[in-house]
Amino acid sequence: MAGTGSSMLYSLLLFVVIMSVQEMYRGKLASSELFTIFGGFTSSLLFLVLLTFIGNFQEASGAKTGWGAVALAEAVALIAASTVHRVCITTCFLFSAGLLYEVNKLSGILLSKSEAKARRH
Repeated sequence: MAGTGSSMLYSLLLFVVIMSVQEMYRGKLASSELFTIFGGFTSSLLFLVLLTFIGNFQEASGAKTGWGAVALAEAVALIAASTVHRVCITTCFLFSAGLLYEVNKLSGILLSKSEAKARRH
């Protein structure tokens, strides 16, 4: 499993790469309906990697990650989506909500497994 520092670095690098590719192909992503939806999806990936970065940063500093981190990551992703197309904002929000739900569900599963393992020892 990756440590906090390396996970933070990888998520920051992924953020820069995804943002760069999205801006390079901004015209193509705005050219059709399907590409516009894909543009919203790539912006939601920005949300996911930025949320990972903020979470790891707060964990390293001893703070607790809460809804403020989610709101900040979502705001940045929506601003990035707005540079491509207006419809990307809506699709980014919807994809981000789905990703947040899945990450929360996965986090709950992993937390319950680690707590069960800790109780056995």
